[in-house]
Amino acid sequence: MREAVEGAIQAGVRVLTLYAFSQENWNRPAAEVAALMRLLQRYLVKEREELQSQGVRVRVFGQTDMLPPGPRRAVAEIQRVTADCDRLQLNLMISYGSRAEIVRAAQRLAARVQRGELSPDAITEADFERELYTAGLPDPDLLIRTSGEQRISNFMLWQLAYTELYITPVLWPDFSRDVLLEAIDDYHKRERRFGRVTVI
Repeated sequence: MREAVEGAIQAGVRVLTLYAFSQENWNRPAAEVAALMRLLQRYLVKEREELQSQGVRVRVFGQTDMLPPGPRRAVAEIQRVTADCDRLQLNLMISYGSRAEIVRAAQRLAARVQRGELSPDAITEADFERELYTAGLPDPDLLIRTSGEQRISNFMLWQLAYTELYITPVLWPDFSRDVLLEAIDDYHKRERRFGRVTVI
């Protein structure tokens, strides 16, 4: 994770989002989940001052109320300590699932309709986006998929509509800033059309 963060800073990336723990991960064996929670808490506590010193603002998205007390406190503290940093925004998706995020957004819009604040016919994409965890953030330009996997695993389904994909065989534990920089270099060679035709 540190390699990804430092590589992003080196490359001038403004927003980096990492899928740290999915909602589906709760279905793993209890001992494994407990170990992952301890690892998460240790990382958030250990890296807090370093991230702050590098100007990294940390935001955590997902159903964090499901976290055990220790990791939940660590999440709250790292967000508080780094709130004024503005060199890089690091989004950590923890207890996150995109379908659940979309359902949550629909429920919030439905509640606004029920209160008479919004007409169903008037709902726009912008209204929907404002109810997502990532409200106010740009859609990702590039998704790097490690381990050679060719799926997006319930990750930011709405936000990835026009995102470029880069698949690397490198496993996440072996991920380095060199891999990140290679992916960014590959991205810069692409032509992004967003459904439009290139005019020559």
